[in-house]
Amino acid sequence: MKKLTLFLSLMMLAFTMTTTAKDARLEKTQDYVIEAKVEGKSIGKINISLWPDLAPKTVENFDNLVKTGAYDGTAFHRCIPGFVIQGGDPNSKEGPKSSWGMGAPGQKTVPAEFSDVKHTKGILSMARKGNDVNSGTSQFFICVADVPSLNNQYTVFGTVTEGMDVVNTIVNMPRDEKDYPLKKVEMFVTIPTGKTK
Repeated sequence: MKKLTLFLSLMMLAFTMTTTAKDARLEKTQDYVIEAKVEGKSIGKINISLWPDLAPKTVENFDNLVKTGAYDGTAFHRCIPGFVIQGGDPNSKEGPKSSWGMGAPGQKTVPAEFSDVKHTKGILSMARKGNDVNSGTSQFFICVADVPSLNNQYTVFGTVTEGMDVVNTIVNMPRDEKDYPLKKVEMFVTIPTGKTK
């Protein structure tokens, strides 16, 4: 009986240490605000926190794109209820709708940084080209529900901390047969005042 108690105690300790180690990767954050606009009018803000200890190359890439204004004016071009909203393609700034989601030639790619963090509601993850896991560029998606089929297939790098109501508004907008919103939903990404990178 003593051996069983000792074994169970050690297992609980190991589980606690593992859980603590996993959580530690999510403690350091870099915060951003995504303002969504339709026809020039704000429909709300989505506050996000990114995890540089979980996906350092992906977060660095996102941060550089924010600082250069690369996301400003791009669209959430793919909106699928029960799945995701996706955006950040430079083609969606001024290119024809048929090019949205294709990505621009010559974009810097970021290698996959898979983790055991699951694709649950509110998670931010990098989009990619087809089956090439190392083809992330500027496009990302936000899960609007738990999507376990995406686990270990895409790089999780952050989460929505406030504004899921705005995400839900976007995903439920009228859209065409390709899941493009009928009215362009533009994003403008900023670093909150007082936050320096």
